[in-house]
Amino acid sequence: MSTPTAQLSAAGVSIWLDDLSRTRITSGNLAELIESRNIVGVTTNPTIFANAITNPDDTSYDGQVAELAGRGASAEEAIFEATTQDVRDALDIFRPVWEATAHVDGRVSIEVSPDLAHDTDGTIAQAKELWAKVDRPNLLVKIPATKAGLPAITAAIAAGISVNVTLIFSLERYGEVMDAYLTGLEQAKAAGIDLSSIHSVASFFVSRVDTETDARLNAIGTDEALALRSKAGLANARLAYELYEQVFAGDRAAALLAAGANAQRPLWASTGVKDPALPDTLYVTGLVAANVVNTMPEKTLEATFDHAVVTGDTITGGYEGARAVFAGLEAVGIDFVDVTQVLEDEGVAKFIDSWHDLLAQVAEGLEAQR
Repeated sequence: MSTPTAQLSAAGVSIWLDDLSRTRITSGNLAELIESRNIVGVTTNPTIFANAITNPDDTSYDGQVAELAGRGASAEEAIFEATTQDVRDALDIFRPVWEATAHVDGRVSIEVSPDLAHDTDGTIAQAKELWAKVDRPNLLVKIPATKAGLPAITAAIAAGISVNVTLIFSLERYGEVMDAYLTGLEQAKAAGIDLSSIHSVASFFVSRVDTETDARLNAIGTDEALALRSKAGLANARLAYELYEQVFAGDRAAALLAAGANAQRPLWASTGVKDPALPDTLYVTGLVAANVVNTMPEKTLEATFDHAVVTGDTITGGYEGARAVFAGLEAVGIDFVDVTQVLEDEGVAKFIDSWHDLLAQVAEGLEAQR
């Protein structure tokens, strides 16, 4: 009997863990999850690192903080050193996966500073800095899909940097992200860069869409509105996959793929269920298709391993049903353009808040060592 996570992998879903800490690396836990849970990658964000570095029960960073304090490092420099070390060590653990999957998986992501979300030039500079500092071919640099992030994505790809585009909520923005990726590949090709070395995923957020939409449906309160609860997230993601299929079957992408380029895979992010009334594997089993990534918090990963029922492709036959959901949302008065803009603004703000909390706590830790 194969496990549900093995069945997901066989169906074309790459399972990535949405968490990283030094203890997870040094204890052997990450290696164990690769072996037993079919994990083939990791994603990080400022909140994840804030939770790891400031955890009072985790002493694994203390020695490095003391050494950095002795060197007079700033809080930002200390975070940069600690997080890039963790990511580098995780990438080394994933190196055999990277080699076994023809360089598709075995990936770990590290994000540019959230303070740069609306700074194109600053994002480009830091993406190049992170790429050089970590110095591993299986790295993905995370860049948010803000308006300022789009040209930075193009510039990073054009420079041969592999990118995880994050905080995508709307189909319109997703289309712009794929265009930014293809433009970057065209520029890289013109510069003579080996296109096969450049990889990218586009992180399309799921559960947060339901959280925001359901709050608005509850406020409307009609039977028609309430019947649409917990449907927008899956519908939105399924239509994103349809758009992915269309774009990468087009002539523009085909020319690049023929030159050795890789398709930019959709990644399902925010797949932990926020509403306890919903099945805890909803955003896993409902989004199965070939060539996708599902990045899961550990709680969702364990629920999936324990009891998920994997029934094969649950996306490509659902496009008309997804469109019907959006027709229903429009009919009851949901402004979905506003929903996705609110979610992007909130997502950026939350990461900025986590980043500043982390800066403050690391500054305090450094000061205590001086």
